Amino acid sequence: MLLDAVEVSVVLIALPAVAARYGLTPWGAQWLMSGFALGFAALLLLGPALCARIGRRRAYLGAMLLFVLASLAGGVVDGPALLVAVRVVKGCCAALTAPMGLALINDLFPEGPERRRALSVYSLSGAAGFTAGLLLAGALLASDWRWVFVFPAPVALVLLVCGLFVLPRGRGGTPPGPPRPALLKQGPLLRSALGAASLNGTYQALLVLMVFQMHDDFGWSAWRTALALLPACVPLALTVPFAGRFIARYGTRRLIAAGALFPLLGYGLCLARPDGSPYALGTLPVLLLVEAGFCCAFVALNVQATAGFEAADRGAAVSMYQTSVQLGAAVLLPLVALLLTHGDGPRPALALITAVGVLGLAAALAHRPARSGR
Repeated sequence: MLLDAVEVSVVLIALPAVAARYGLTPWGAQWLMSGFALGFAALLLLGPALCARIGRRRAYLGAMLLFVLASLAGGVVDGPALLVAVRVVKGCCAALTAPMGLALINDLFPEGPERRRALSVYSLSGAAGFTAGLLLAGALLASDWRWVFVFPAPVALVLLVCGLFVLPRGRGGTPPGPPRPALLKQGPLLRSALGAASLNGTYQALLVLMVFQMHDDFGWSAWRTALALLPACVPLALTVPFAGRFIARYGTRRLIAAGALFPLLGYGLCLARPDGSPYALGTLPVLLLVEAGFCCAFVALNVQATAGFEAADRGAAVSMYQTSVQLGAAVLLPLVALLLTHGDGPRPALALITAVGVLGLAAALAHRPARSGR
């Protein structure tokens, strides 16, 4: 989770610089983001079977080593196509490393307060990684944008060394069943998958839109842009340690519904704000509303997605859930960037983001009794 979040945020800030270097439109540059998500989603469903065949430890260590090499390659290859290819490879690697945390949590902690606390720590690593990625990208871009693609290499190397000492030998855990569409008959998993796809897709699409706006319209530096986007991640890092208490008090359904409503209000505000609104009155409230949605729903979605599954199906459920998270970004980012490139200003792109937010709220409010996936 840490590496996935770092990888997204460092490249987010670098998009305008890469676009300027190669003469790319926002639609061309966004493939650096959606390429990672596509690679991530493409391999996620195969991840549990591969881990069962060769063992989680080998899969994790091999993927992390390849991630290090791909990060180093990102610093030397030239041309947008090769950079996107590197990002796709890194997404495939992340598909084998990121679910490891959730798989271990589901194996080691029984459903209830202990698992909720473990998921809070897992989510905290993601929020902290996204924040660190923003700040480091802002600093590195003052030198050369290529350092942004190399930076994740030492992070991955540290995680690789930690994995050598921490991960148990052998296959470990319950052998996962293959992902089956029938699992989506579990209402909570389906609602979580749709809600998370909407939340992640609209979040990343909005940030891409804002990064280009801050660069092209405001004339801000990468460092100033990184600081301006901190309200989109710091609140989650501060509140996620208390997520277990919130879930125990309010339940996952209420938190997920609130987590879908707050971003939708932010997107509506972004659509309604006058052109040329200052950051404090226009962009900042939008970022805070969107982040409030993450504070409410991020851990709750993870908890709801795997609740009620037997151990044999839990790994497949996690893979299906995380695939939907990445597909949300992989599908929405190109569409939003296309509208931003060829539309009449940012409003058509914002309208699409808002429409997807409405679908996310509908998924959060829908409810039907959970059914067995068998």
